[in-house]
Amino acid sequence: MGISFKRRMADSLGEPATVIGPGLEIVGTLNGSGHFLILGTVVGNSALKGAVTIAAGARWEGALGATDVVLDGEVNGDIVASGRIEIRAGARVTGTVTGASIAIAEGAIIEGELTTTANVEIKRFVEKRSKPSRSQRKKSAGK
Repeated sequence: MGISFKRRMADSLGEPATVIGPGLEIVGTLNGSGHFLILGTVVGNSALKGAVTIAAGARWEGALGATDVVLDGEVNGDIVASGRIEIRAGARVTGTVTGASIAIAEGAIIEGELTTTANVEIKRFVEKRSKPSRSQRKKSAGK
């Protein structure tokens, strides 16, 4: 998967995703390729070739191995990415985080070690994007 160097990695994940929906729990080892969008819960380990996005409210219990990781939910276990890792403000990690590059939003909670394999500094950023409120969505829908 050719990830272009956009301002945020999540901006470049345009391909269709395999979705683990809210309320769904998958138990076991995940192997495969492509973009994986986690909205529910995964209990197990992975060796995925592609990007994994763990959305707000989603949870991963176990070792998460992928090419790239975008995290806005919770991971209890180690994260290893051969590429980039983006940890957003709402994320919580308990475990070691290892990637070629790591970007962490202000407000993210990480209980564990951070290691970059590409000898680059860990980037810190302030989340400037926010989801529109319900009233903002209604106003824009009425235009």
